[in-house]
Amino acid sequence: MSHLLTILGLGPGDPNLMTREAWDVLTHARVVYLRTRKHPTVSGLPAHLALRDFDALYESGDDFAQVYAGIVDEIMAAARQGDVVYAVPGHPLVGEATVPALLQRAAELGIQTRLVSGLSFIEPVLERLQQSGVSSHKPEHRSQNAEAQIRDTEYPIRNTASAIRNPKSKIQNPKSFDPLDGLQICDALDLAALHHPPLNPDWPALIAQVYSRAIASDVKLTLMNQYPPEHQVATVTGGAVAWLPLHQLDRTDRFDHLTTLYVPAMSATASFEGLQETIAHLRAPEGCPWDREQTHESLRGALLEEVYEVLTALDEGDLSALREEMGDLLMNLIMQAQIATEAEEFRMVDVIAEIDAKLKRRHPHVFGDAVVNSVGEVLTNWNAIKHQEHVEKGAARQSALDGIPPTLPALAQAQKMAHKAERAGFQWSKDPRQAAQMRLAKVREEIDEVITAGDNTHRQEEIGDLLFTLADLADGFGIDAETALREANLKFARRFRAMEAMIRQRGLDMQALSLAELEAMWAEVKRAEAS
Repeated sequence: MSHLLTILGLGPGDPNLMTREAWDVLTHARVVYLRTRKHPTVSGLPAHLALRDFDALYESGDDFAQVYAGIVDEIMAAARQGDVVYAVPGHPLVGEATVPALLQRAAELGIQTRLVSGLSFIEPVLERLQQSGVSSHKPEHRSQNAEAQIRDTEYPIRNTASAIRNPKSKIQNPKSFDPLDGLQICDALDLAALHHPPLNPDWPALIAQVYSRAIASDVKLTLMNQYPPEHQVATVTGGAVAWLPLHQLDRTDRFDHLTTLYVPAMSATASFEGLQETIAHLRAPEGCPWDREQTHESLRGALLEEVYEVLTALDEGDLSALREEMGDLLMNLIMQAQIATEAEEFRMVDVIAEIDAKLKRRHPHVFGDAVVNSVGEVLTNWNAIKHQEHVEKGAARQSALDGIPPTLPALAQAQKMAHKAERAGFQWSKDPRQAAQMRLAKVREEIDEVITAGDNTHRQEEIGDLLFTLADLADGFGIDAETALREANLKFARRFRAMEAMIRQRGLDMQALSLAELEAMWAEVKRAEAS
Protein backbone atom coordinates (compact mmCIF):
# COMPACT_ATOMS: atom_id res chain seq x y z
CA MET A 1 0.00 0.00 0.00
CA SER A 2 1.40 3.38 -1.02
CA HIS A 3 1.72 5.97 1.69
CA LEU A 4 0.86 9.65 1.28
CA LEU A 5 3.23 12.53 1.99
CA THR A 6 1.27 15.77 2.45
CA ILE A 7 3.34 18.94 2.23
CA LEU A 8 1.38 21.83 3.69
CA GLY A 9 1.89 25.59 3.63
CA LEU A 10 1.22 27.39 6.91
CA GLY A 11 0.97 30.83 5.31
CA PRO A 12 3.00 33.98 6.06
CA GLY A 13 2.64 34.13 9.84
CA ASP A 14 -0.95 34.98 10.80
CA PRO A 15 -3.08 31.91 11.74
CA ASN A 16 -6.08 33.68 10.15
CA LEU A 17 -4.33 33.48 6.76
CA MET A 18 -4.22 29.70 6.61
CA THR A 19 -6.32 28.23 3.82
CA ARG A 20 -9.48 26.21 4.48
CA GLU A 21 -7.80 23.22 2.87
CA ALA A 22 -4.78 23.48 5.16
CA TRP A 23 -6.99 23.79 8.24
CA ASP A 24 -9.02 20.76 7.18
CA VAL A 25 -5.88 18.64 6.77
CA LEU A 26 -4.53 19.76 10.15
CA THR A 27 -7.88 19.09 11.86
CA HIS A 28 -7.86 15.46 10.73
CA ALA A 29 -4.15 14.80 11.32
CA ARG A 30 -2.65 13.44 14.52
CA VAL A 31 1.04 14.23 14.01
CA VAL A 32 2.53 17.14 12.04
CA TYR A 33 6.21 17.59 11.23
CA LEU A 34 7.26 21.24 11.24
CA ARG A 35 10.33 22.46 9.41
CA THR A 36 10.54 25.03 12.21
CA ARG A 37 8.46 25.82 15.24
CA LYS A 38 9.62 29.46 14.99
CA HIS A 39 6.62 30.66 13.03
CA PRO A 40 3.65 32.65 14.41
CA THR A 41 1.06 30.37 12.82
CA VAL A 42 2.20 27.44 14.97
CA SER A 43 0.52 28.97 18.03
CA GLY A 44 -2.84 28.80 16.22
CA LEU A 45 -2.70 25.16 15.12
CA PRO A 46 -5.35 22.69 16.39
CA ALA A 47 -4.62 21.86 20.04
CA HIS A 48 -4.78 18.09 19.60
CA LEU A 49 -1.80 17.91 17.23
CA ALA A 50 1.47 16.27 18.21
CA LEU A 51 4.10 18.61 16.79
CA ARG A 52 7.61 17.51 15.83
CA ASP A 53 10.09 20.11 14.61
CA PHE A 54 13.59 20.17 13.20
CA ASP A 55 14.89 23.21 15.05
CA ALA A 56 17.55 21.11 16.78
CA LEU A 57 19.06 20.32 13.38
CA TYR A 58 19.57 24.04 12.76
CA GLU A 59 21.58 24.26 15.97
CA SER A 60 23.79 21.23 15.26
CA GLY A 61 24.24 21.41 11.48
CA ASP A 62 27.40 22.88 9.91
CA ASP A 63 25.49 24.52 7.06
CA PHE A 64 21.98 24.77 5.66
CA ALA A 65 22.60 22.13 2.98
CA GLN A 66 23.36 19.64 5.75
CA VAL A 67 20.30 20.72 7.74
CA TYR A 68 17.97 20.39 4.75
CA ALA A 69 19.43 16.99 3.85
CA GLY A 70 18.79 15.83 7.42
CA ILE A 71 15.17 17.02 7.29
CA VAL A 72 14.56 15.24 3.99
CA ASP A 73 16.06 12.01 5.33
CA GLU A 74 13.84 12.03 8.45
CA ILE A 75 10.66 12.88 6.54
CA MET A 76 11.28 10.17 3.97
CA ALA A 77 12.03 7.61 6.70
CA ALA A 78 8.67 8.44 8.32
CA ALA A 79 6.87 8.35 4.93
CA ARG A 80 8.07 4.81 4.33
CA GLN A 81 6.24 3.79 7.51
CA GLY A 82 2.94 5.61 6.98
CA ASP A 83 1.18 8.80 5.96
CA VAL A 84 3.03 12.00 6.88
CA VAL A 85 2.02 15.67 7.11
CA TYR A 86 4.97 18.05 6.75
CA ALA A 87 4.23 21.77 7.32
CA VAL A 88 6.41 24.65 6.14
CA PRO A 89 6.07 28.44 6.42
CA GLY A 90 4.38 30.26 3.56
CA HIS A 91 3.74 28.29 0.37
CA PRO A 92 5.49 24.91 -0.09
CA LEU A 93 6.93 25.95 -3.47
CA VAL A 94 8.16 29.42 -2.50
CA GLY A 95 11.59 29.57 -0.87
CA GLU A 96 11.46 26.06 0.59
CA ALA A 97 14.64 24.15 -0.21
CA THR A 98 13.43 20.91 1.39
CA VAL A 99 10.27 20.61 -0.72
CA PRO A 100 11.81 20.00 -4.19
CA ALA A 101 14.12 17.38 -2.67
CA LEU A 102 11.19 15.67 -0.94
CA LEU A 103 9.13 15.60 -4.12
CA GLN A 104 12.02 14.07 -6.05
CA ARG A 105 12.78 11.43 -3.42
CA ALA A 106 9.11 10.54 -3.07
CA ALA A 107 8.79 10.04 -6.84
CA GLU A 108 11.86 7.79 -6.84
CA LEU A 109 10.43 5.67 -3.99
CA GLY A 110 6.87 5.52 -5.34
CA ILE A 111 5.41 7.50 -2.43
CA GLN A 112 2.38 9.61 -3.31
CA THR A 113 2.53 13.33 -2.57
CA ARG A 114 -0.04 16.06 -2.05
CA LEU A 115 0.69 19.78 -1.97
CA VAL A 116 -1.56 21.97 0.16
CA SER A 117 -1.13 25.61 -0.79
CA GLY A 118 -0.49 28.40 1.66
CA LEU A 119 -0.28 32.11 1.23
CA SER A 120 3.41 32.94 0.58
CA PHE A 121 5.33 35.79 2.19
CA ILE A 122 5.08 37.76 -1.06
CA GLU A 123 1.49 38.97 -0.85
CA PRO A 124 1.60 40.29 2.74
CA VAL A 125 4.92 42.06 2.08
CA LEU A 126 3.45 43.73 -1.00
CA GLU A 127 0.45 44.80 1.07
CA ARG A 128 2.70 46.35 3.73
CA LEU A 129 4.65 48.25 1.09
CA GLN A 130 1.41 49.35 -0.58
CA GLN A 131 0.00 50.59 2.71
CA SER A 132 3.20 52.50 3.44
CA GLY A 133 2.71 54.49 0.24
CA VAL A 134 5.69 52.99 -1.61
CA SER A 135 5.63 52.70 -5.39
CA SER A 136 7.35 49.68 -6.81
CA HIS A 137 8.38 49.88 -10.40
CA LYS A 138 10.80 51.45 -12.79
CA PRO A 139 10.30 54.76 -14.60
CA GLU A 140 9.35 54.74 -18.24
CA HIS A 141 12.13 55.23 -20.77
CA ARG A 142 12.68 58.93 -21.32
CA SER A 143 12.01 58.53 -25.05
CA GLN A 144 8.34 57.74 -24.51
CA ASN A 145 5.47 60.18 -24.74
CA ALA A 146 6.00 62.82 -22.07
CA GLU A 147 2.24 63.09 -21.49
CA ALA A 148 2.25 59.45 -20.40
CA GLN A 149 4.79 60.12 -17.66
CA ILE A 150 3.76 60.39 -14.04
CA ARG A 151 6.11 63.05 -12.80
CA ASP A 152 5.23 63.15 -9.12
CA THR A 153 6.31 59.57 -8.32
CA GLU A 154 9.76 58.07 -8.33
CA TYR A 155 8.82 54.67 -9.71
CA PRO A 156 5.98 54.82 -12.28
CA ILE A 157 5.16 51.48 -13.89
CA ARG A 158 3.69 50.02 -17.00
CA ASN A 159 0.71 47.70 -16.84
CA THR A 160 -2.44 46.62 -18.76
CA ALA A 161 -2.94 44.77 -22.03
CA SER A 162 -3.27 48.01 -24.00
CA ALA A 163 0.24 48.93 -22.94
CA ILE A 164 1.52 45.72 -24.52
CA ARG A 165 -0.19 46.55 -27.80
CA ASN A 166 0.95 50.16 -27.81
CA PRO A 167 4.00 50.89 -25.62
CA LYS A 168 3.68 54.63 -26.21
CA SER A 169 0.25 54.83 -24.59
CA LYS A 170 0.84 52.88 -21.38
CA ILE A 171 -1.46 53.42 -18.44
CA GLN A 172 0.84 53.70 -15.45
CA ASN A 173 -0.06 52.85 -11.89
CA PRO A 174 2.67 53.76 -9.41
CA LYS A 175 0.90 51.91 -6.60
CA SER A 176 0.80 48.50 -8.32
CA PHE A 177 2.93 45.62 -7.01
CA ASP A 178 2.10 43.00 -9.60
CA PRO A 179 4.79 40.25 -9.62
CA LEU A 180 3.95 39.69 -13.27
CA ASP A 181 5.11 43.22 -14.04
CA GLY A 182 8.80 42.82 -13.36
CA LEU A 183 9.04 42.23 -9.60
CA GLN A 184 12.06 40.02 -8.82
CA ILE A 185 12.21 37.59 -5.91
CA CYS A 186 15.21 35.82 -4.44
CA ASP A 187 16.43 34.25 -1.22
CA ALA A 188 18.86 36.06 1.08
CA LEU A 189 21.06 33.01 1.59
CA ASP A 190 21.47 32.50 -2.15
CA LEU A 191 22.24 36.20 -2.64
CA ALA A 192 24.70 36.33 0.26
CA ALA A 193 26.77 33.55 -1.32
CA LEU A 194 27.30 35.54 -4.54
CA HIS A 195 29.69 38.35 -5.45
CA HIS A 196 27.29 40.15 -7.81
CA PRO A 197 23.47 40.15 -7.53
CA PRO A 198 21.55 38.31 -10.28
CA LEU A 199 19.05 41.18 -10.34
CA ASN A 200 17.95 43.62 -13.03
CA PRO A 201 18.34 47.07 -11.43
CA ASP A 202 15.60 48.46 -13.69
CA TRP A 203 12.99 46.51 -11.70
CA PRO A 204 12.33 46.17 -7.95
CA ALA A 205 13.21 43.09 -5.95
CA LEU A 206 12.12 41.27 -2.79
CA ILE A 207 14.81 39.38 -0.89
CA ALA A 208 13.32 36.88 1.50
CA GLN A 209 14.55 35.48 4.83
CA VAL A 210 17.02 38.17 5.85
CA TYR A 211 16.92 36.67 9.31
CA SER A 212 20.02 38.20 10.94
CA ARG A 213 22.49 41.08 10.82
CA ALA A 214 25.17 38.67 9.60
CA ILE A 215 23.07 37.67 6.57
CA ALA A 216 22.10 41.32 6.03
CA SER A 217 25.78 42.25 5.94
CA ASP A 218 26.58 39.66 3.27
CA VAL A 219 23.49 40.64 1.27
CA LYS A 220 24.52 44.30 1.49
CA LEU A 221 28.00 43.59 0.12
CA THR A 222 26.59 41.63 -2.80
CA LEU A 223 24.00 44.30 -3.63
CA MET A 224 26.59 47.09 -3.44
CA ASN A 225 28.44 45.49 -6.35
CA GLN A 226 25.54 46.87 -8.42
CA TYR A 227 23.55 49.42 -6.43
CA PRO A 228 25.07 52.65 -5.04
CA PRO A 229 25.64 52.73 -1.26
CA GLU A 230 23.03 55.47 -0.79
CA HIS A 231 20.29 53.54 -2.65
CA GLN A 232 17.22 53.50 -0.39
CA VAL A 233 15.95 50.04 0.61
CA ALA A 234 13.29 48.88 3.06
CA THR A 235 13.11 46.08 5.61
CA VAL A 236 9.65 44.56 6.08
CA THR A 237 9.32 42.79 9.44
CA GLY A 238 5.82 41.91 10.58
CA GLY A 239 3.75 45.01 9.93
CA ALA A 240 6.69 47.45 10.04
CA VAL A 241 8.35 48.97 6.98
CA ALA A 242 11.65 50.74 7.72
CA TRP A 243 13.62 52.68 5.11
CA LEU A 244 17.39 53.18 5.19
CA PRO A 245 20.35 53.57 2.81
CA LEU A 246 21.75 50.28 1.53
CA HIS A 247 25.13 50.85 3.18
CA GLN A 248 23.43 50.99 6.60
CA LEU A 249 21.47 47.76 6.14
CA ASP A 250 23.50 45.81 8.69
CA ARG A 251 23.56 48.65 11.23
CA THR A 252 20.06 47.88 12.48
CA ASP A 253 18.53 45.03 14.47
CA ARG A 254 15.26 44.88 12.52
CA PHE A 255 15.72 41.24 11.51
CA ASP A 256 14.03 37.95 12.30
CA HIS A 257 13.24 34.80 10.33
CA LEU A 258 10.30 36.57 8.59
CA THR A 259 12.18 39.73 7.51
CA THR A 260 12.08 40.63 3.82
CA LEU A 261 14.22 43.26 2.12
CA TYR A 262 12.67 45.47 -0.58
CA VAL A 263 15.08 46.91 -3.16
CA PRO A 264 13.45 49.52 -5.43
CA ALA A 265 14.39 49.94 -9.06
CA MET A 266 17.06 52.43 -10.00
CA SER A 267 15.56 55.74 -11.06
CA ALA A 268 17.10 55.59 -14.56
CA THR A 269 17.82 52.75 -16.95
CA ALA A 270 20.79 50.93 -15.44
CA SER A 271 20.64 47.35 -16.70
CA PHE A 272 22.45 45.61 -19.52
CA GLU A 273 19.05 44.48 -20.77
CA GLY A 274 17.72 48.02 -20.69
CA LEU A 275 20.60 49.21 -22.88
CA GLN A 276 20.02 46.30 -25.24
CA GLU A 277 16.38 47.38 -25.53
CA THR A 278 17.43 50.95 -26.35
CA ILE A 279 19.81 49.80 -29.08
CA ALA A 280 17.34 47.25 -30.47
CA HIS A 281 14.77 50.08 -30.61
CA LEU A 282 17.24 52.28 -32.51
CA ARG A 283 17.67 49.46 -35.03
CA ALA A 284 13.92 48.76 -35.31
CA PRO A 285 11.79 49.97 -38.26
CA GLU A 286 10.52 52.89 -36.16
CA GLY A 287 14.04 53.65 -34.91
CA CYS A 288 16.89 55.82 -36.21
CA PRO A 289 17.70 55.73 -39.97
CA TRP A 290 21.45 56.08 -39.28
CA ASP A 291 21.55 53.27 -36.73
CA ARG A 292 19.52 51.01 -39.01
CA GLU A 293 22.08 51.42 -41.81
CA GLN A 294 25.07 50.31 -39.73
CA THR A 295 26.87 47.03 -40.40
CA HIS A 296 29.67 45.12 -38.69
CA GLU A 297 32.14 46.75 -41.09
CA SER A 298 30.80 50.31 -40.89
CA LEU A 299 31.21 50.34 -37.09
CA ARG A 300 34.82 49.16 -37.21
CA GLY A 301 36.36 52.63 -37.17
CA ALA A 302 34.08 53.87 -34.40
CA LEU A 303 34.86 50.81 -32.30
CA LEU A 304 38.60 51.40 -32.60
CA GLU A 305 38.15 55.10 -31.83
CA GLU A 306 36.17 54.33 -28.68
CA VAL A 307 38.89 51.97 -27.47
CA TYR A 308 41.46 54.73 -27.81
CA GLU A 309 39.19 57.21 -26.03
CA VAL A 310 38.91 54.76 -23.11
CA LEU A 311 42.71 54.54 -23.07
CA THR A 312 42.97 58.32 -23.12
CA ALA A 313 40.67 58.60 -20.10
CA LEU A 314 42.80 56.02 -18.30
CA ASP A 315 46.01 57.83 -19.16
CA GLU A 316 44.62 61.12 -17.89
CA GLY A 317 43.20 59.57 -14.73
CA ASP A 318 39.82 61.11 -15.57
CA LEU A 319 37.27 58.77 -14.00
CA SER A 320 34.29 60.78 -15.21
CA ALA A 321 35.57 60.54 -18.79
CA LEU A 322 36.37 56.85 -18.26
CA ARG A 323 32.78 56.14 -17.24
CA GLU A 324 31.45 57.97 -20.30
CA GLU A 325 33.90 56.39 -22.76
CA MET A 326 33.29 52.90 -21.38
CA GLY A 327 29.61 53.51 -22.09
CA ASP A 328 30.38 54.51 -25.67
CA LEU A 329 32.52 51.38 -26.11
CA LEU A 330 29.81 49.19 -24.59
CA MET A 331 27.24 50.74 -26.92
CA ASN A 332 29.39 49.75 -29.90
CA LEU A 333 29.70 46.18 -28.67
CA ILE A 334 25.96 45.85 -28.09
CA MET A 335 25.26 47.36 -31.51
CA GLN A 336 27.50 44.70 -33.08
CA ALA A 337 25.58 42.01 -31.18
CA GLN A 338 22.23 43.48 -32.27
CA ILE A 339 23.31 43.45 -35.92
CA ALA A 340 24.34 39.82 -35.52
CA THR A 341 21.01 39.03 -33.83
CA GLU A 342 19.01 40.48 -36.70
CA ALA A 343 21.07 38.48 -39.21
CA GLU A 344 20.59 35.28 -37.13
CA GLU A 345 24.38 35.02 -36.76
CA PHE A 346 24.54 34.97 -32.97
CA ARG A 347 22.98 36.76 -29.98
CA MET A 348 24.36 38.58 -26.97
CA VAL A 349 23.47 35.57 -24.81
CA ASP A 350 25.86 33.52 -26.97
CA VAL A 351 28.62 36.10 -26.48
CA ILE A 352 28.13 36.13 -22.72
CA ALA A 353 27.82 32.34 -22.43
CA GLU A 354 31.03 31.82 -24.41
CA ILE A 355 33.18 34.26 -22.43
CA ASP A 356 31.72 33.08 -19.10
CA ALA A 357 32.51 29.46 -19.96
CA LYS A 358 36.01 30.45 -21.13
CA LEU A 359 36.78 32.34 -17.91
CA LYS A 360 35.66 29.41 -15.75
CA ARG A 361 37.51 26.90 -17.92
CA ARG A 362 40.75 28.90 -17.78
CA HIS A 363 40.54 29.44 -14.01
CA PRO A 364 40.37 25.86 -12.69
CA HIS A 365 42.12 27.05 -9.51
CA VAL A 366 39.05 29.24 -8.80
CA PHE A 367 36.15 27.30 -10.31
CA GLY A 368 37.64 23.80 -10.12
CA ASP A 369 39.97 21.78 -7.92
CA ALA A 370 43.32 22.80 -9.42
CA VAL A 371 45.92 24.13 -6.98
CA VAL A 372 48.38 26.91 -7.89
CA ASN A 373 51.06 28.54 -5.78
CA SER A 374 52.11 31.48 -7.93
CA VAL A 375 51.14 33.77 -10.78
CA GLY A 376 53.61 31.84 -12.94
CA GLU A 377 51.68 28.61 -12.38
CA VAL A 378 48.43 30.42 -13.24
CA LEU A 379 49.92 31.56 -16.57
CA THR A 380 51.32 28.10 -17.31
CA ASN A 381 47.89 26.54 -16.79
CA TRP A 382 46.25 29.31 -18.80
CA ASN A 383 48.52 28.70 -21.82
CA ALA A 384 48.10 24.93 -21.61
CA ILE A 385 44.31 25.29 -21.55
CA LYS A 386 44.41 27.74 -24.49
CA HIS A 387 46.53 25.27 -26.48
CA GLN A 388 44.08 22.45 -25.77
CA GLU A 389 41.17 24.67 -26.85
CA HIS A 390 42.86 25.35 -30.19
CA VAL A 391 43.55 21.63 -30.67
CA GLU A 392 39.89 20.79 -29.99
CA LYS A 393 38.82 23.41 -32.53
CA GLY A 394 41.14 21.88 -35.12
CA ALA A 395 43.13 25.11 -35.19
CA ALA A 396 46.27 24.19 -33.31
CA ARG A 397 48.81 26.99 -33.67
CA GLN A 398 51.96 26.13 -35.58
CA SER A 399 54.00 29.10 -34.37
CA ALA A 400 54.43 30.80 -31.04
CA LEU A 401 53.59 34.02 -32.86
CA ASP A 402 50.21 32.80 -34.10
CA GLY A 403 47.24 34.66 -32.63
CA ILE A 404 48.80 38.12 -32.47
CA PRO A 405 46.22 40.49 -34.01
CA PRO A 406 47.69 42.01 -37.20
CA THR A 407 45.79 45.24 -36.50
CA LEU A 408 47.60 45.96 -33.23
CA PRO A 409 49.59 49.21 -33.21
CA ALA A 410 53.11 48.43 -34.42
CA LEU A 411 54.82 49.07 -31.06
CA ALA A 412 52.33 46.87 -29.17
CA GLN A 413 52.64 44.20 -31.87
CA ALA A 414 56.45 44.28 -31.56
CA GLN A 415 56.32 43.79 -27.80
CA LYS A 416 53.78 40.98 -28.14
CA MET A 417 56.06 39.20 -30.64
CA ALA A 418 59.14 39.63 -28.44
CA HIS A 419 57.24 38.38 -25.40
CA LYS A 420 55.82 35.30 -27.12
CA ALA A 421 59.16 34.42 -28.71
CA GLU A 422 60.87 34.58 -25.33
CA ARG A 423 58.16 32.48 -23.71
CA ALA A 424 58.70 29.88 -26.43
CA GLY A 425 62.41 29.68 -25.49
CA PHE A 426 64.01 32.37 -27.69
CA GLN A 427 65.39 34.33 -24.75
CA TRP A 428 68.49 36.31 -23.92
CA SER A 429 69.23 34.60 -20.63
CA LYS A 430 67.38 32.87 -17.81
CA ASP A 431 69.07 35.31 -15.41
CA PRO A 432 66.89 38.51 -15.43
CA ARG A 433 69.83 40.84 -14.66
CA GLN A 434 72.00 39.37 -17.37
CA ALA A 435 69.10 39.46 -19.83
CA ALA A 436 68.54 43.17 -19.09
CA GLN A 437 72.21 43.94 -19.76
CA MET A 438 72.09 42.03 -23.05
CA ARG A 439 68.96 43.90 -24.12
CA LEU A 440 70.62 47.24 -23.36
CA ALA A 441 73.69 46.20 -25.33
CA LYS A 442 71.43 45.33 -28.27
CA VAL A 443 69.78 48.77 -28.06
CA ARG A 444 73.20 50.45 -28.24
CA GLU A 445 74.14 48.25 -31.18
CA GLU A 446 70.97 49.24 -33.04
CA ILE A 447 71.61 52.95 -32.33
CA ASP A 448 75.07 52.60 -33.85
CA GLU A 449 73.57 50.95 -36.92
CA VAL A 450 71.10 53.82 -37.33
CA ILE A 451 74.01 56.29 -37.17
CA THR A 452 76.14 54.42 -39.73
CA ALA A 453 73.30 53.70 -42.17
CA GLY A 454 74.27 54.83 -45.67
CA ASP A 455 70.89 56.08 -46.90
CA ASN A 456 67.32 56.62 -45.72
CA THR A 457 66.11 53.24 -46.94
CA HIS A 458 68.75 51.52 -44.82
CA ARG A 459 68.20 54.02 -41.98
CA GLN A 460 64.44 53.27 -41.94
CA GLU A 461 65.17 49.59 -41.57
CA GLU A 462 67.62 50.21 -38.74
CA ILE A 463 65.20 52.54 -36.94
CA GLY A 464 62.59 49.79 -37.18
CA ASP A 465 65.07 47.36 -35.64
CA LEU A 466 65.82 49.90 -32.91
CA LEU A 467 62.13 50.36 -32.09
CA PHE A 468 61.61 46.58 -31.97
CA THR A 469 64.60 46.24 -29.64
CA LEU A 470 63.21 49.00 -27.40
CA ALA A 471 59.88 47.16 -27.26
CA ASP A 472 61.77 44.02 -26.23
CA LEU A 473 63.69 46.03 -23.62
CA ALA A 474 60.40 47.32 -22.16
CA ASP A 475 59.01 43.78 -22.07
CA GLY A 476 62.05 42.59 -20.15
CA PHE A 477 61.31 45.14 -17.43
CA GLY A 478 57.59 44.27 -17.44
CA ILE A 479 56.72 47.67 -18.89
CA ASP A 480 53.99 48.07 -21.51
CA ALA A 481 55.79 49.92 -24.32
CA GLU A 482 52.58 51.26 -25.89
CA THR A 483 51.48 52.75 -22.56
CA ALA A 484 54.95 54.14 -21.85
CA LEU A 485 55.07 55.91 -25.23
CA ARG A 486 51.51 57.18 -24.91
CA GLU A 487 52.31 58.64 -21.48
CA ALA A 488 55.48 60.20 -22.87
CA ASN A 489 53.42 61.77 -25.65
CA LEU A 490 51.00 63.20 -23.10
CA LYS A 491 53.87 64.55 -21.01
CA PHE A 492 55.51 66.20 -24.02
CA ALA A 493 52.23 67.75 -25.17
CA ARG A 494 51.52 69.07 -21.68
CA ARG A 495 54.96 70.66 -21.33
CA PHE A 496 55.02 72.01 -24.88
CA ARG A 497 51.64 73.71 -24.44
CA ALA A 498 52.83 75.20 -21.15
CA MET A 499 55.92 76.57 -22.91
CA GLU A 500 53.75 78.01 -25.72
CA ALA A 501 51.63 79.76 -23.09
CA MET A 502 54.76 81.11 -21.40
CA ILE A 503 56.08 82.49 -24.70
CA ARG A 504 52.74 84.17 -25.46
CA GLN A 505 52.57 85.72 -21.98
CA ARG A 506 56.03 87.22 -22.45
CA GLY A 507 55.25 88.58 -25.92
CA LEU A 508 57.95 86.45 -27.56
CA ASP A 509 58.12 84.53 -30.86
CA MET A 510 59.22 80.90 -30.65
CA GLN A 511 60.73 81.05 -34.13
CA ALA A 512 63.02 83.91 -33.04
CA LEU A 513 64.30 82.23 -29.88
CA SER A 514 67.69 80.54 -29.76
CA LEU A 515 68.11 76.89 -28.77
CA ALA A 516 69.62 77.97 -25.45
CA GLU A 517 66.60 80.19 -24.72
CA LEU A 518 64.19 77.39 -25.66
CA GLU A 519 66.04 74.91 -23.45
CA ALA A 520 65.95 77.38 -20.56
CA MET A 521 62.17 77.81 -20.95
CA TRP A 522 61.69 74.04 -21.21
CA ALA A 523 63.63 73.60 -17.97
CA GLU A 524 61.49 76.31 -16.35
CA VAL A 525 58.31 74.46 -17.40
CA LYS A 526 59.65 71.21 -15.93
CA ARG A 527 60.48 72.93 -12.63
CA ALA A 528 57.01 74.48 -12.46
CA GLU A 529 55.43 71.10 -13.17
CA ALA A 530 57.53 69.41 -10.50
CA SER A 531 56.49 71.97 -7.89
